[in-house]
Amino acid sequence: MQPKTFLRTLSVIHSALCAGLLLFTALAYWQNSGFKVAATSGDIFVYIVPTVAMLGYFGSKFIHQKLIGNLPKEEKLPHKLARYQAASLIKYALIEGPALIALFAYFQSGTALYLVIALALLIYLYAQRPTQKRLLQEIPLNFEEKKLFDTFRS
Repeated sequence: MQPKTFLRTLSVIHSALCAGLLLFTALAYWQNSGFKVAATSGDIFVYIVPTVAMLGYFGSKFIHQKLIGNLPKEEKLPHKLARYQAASLIKYALIEGPALIALFAYFQSGTALYLVIALALLIYLYAQRPTQKRLLQEIPLNFEEKKLFDTFRS
């Protein structure tokens, strides 16, 4: 797999996830009648949404680092890229899942806290977009593999 093709594929997947989440955010916002500042009594989402959001945020960082942290430098480039792609997709899913739960809670209750949490997770997901610089920092590459990436630098 060529580095340019790999980055383009991962970027398209990431963009689709962000666009879908943004579209669902807009739909939930326009379908809701307004904001409620405080959660109503008996609203179970007030406990679930922040907990799941924190678990998604910290879990995505932890699992991503675990999956690519022990990648040997001697491994072949296609295997490294496949592991990086799998780790990245898991990271994106662990961020997007809690954002969808927060949007569902906002859609059901209209509480602004859930929308704020979903937007924060959306911004964080967008900040995790795959770039060549990030890939070069996170994957242990040998000299020849780094040169291969440098030829595709845009």
